[in-house]
Amino acid sequence: MTTAIRRAVPADAPALAELGAQTFIETFGHLYALEDLQTFLDESHSEDAYARTLANPAYALWIAERHGVAIGYAQAGPCGLPHPDVQPGDGELKRLYLRASEQNGGVGGQLFAEALRWLERDGPRTLWISVWSENFGAQRFYARHGFEFVAEYEFPVGNQRDREFMYRRPA
Repeated sequence: MTTAIRRAVPADAPALAELGAQTFIETFGHLYALEDLQTFLDESHSEDAYARTLANPAYALWIAERHGVAIGYAQAGPCGLPHPDVQPGDGELKRLYLRASEQNGGVGGQLFAEALRWLERDGPRTLWISVWSENFGAQRFYARHGFEFVAEYEFPVGNQRDREFMYRRPA
């Protein structure tokens, strides 16, 4: 099956909101009280949230589609992680999600590569990623691509705080 990966445009905000919410629920929904989950989805995965990101030239998103249906996406931009070594020019892979039915087929790697190419379009720079502490598959994936654990922090989902790991790859 052919998968098309392209840079997302403002008209993709509704599809990204649906895809972002669905993939977050598929992956992490079981961890949260319904109120905390809904608060997070309303703040981070609404059409307005994606529209704002798509309108900001400091950020870029890519969407993977198969037969016209969105199956995954990646989001990149300036690093916003709470680590004292983060510098103004550092980049961050902020999100990389695929529908559960599409995982382990290479699309995630393609989205990852697109995001890294964009992050390093002006030359190498330090890149950051944060990963849920118990997402071992993602941690192994990022380690294979040169990212090393540097610290942890609390990631808010509603009133809940998750243990999140920060990974960095030097320029």
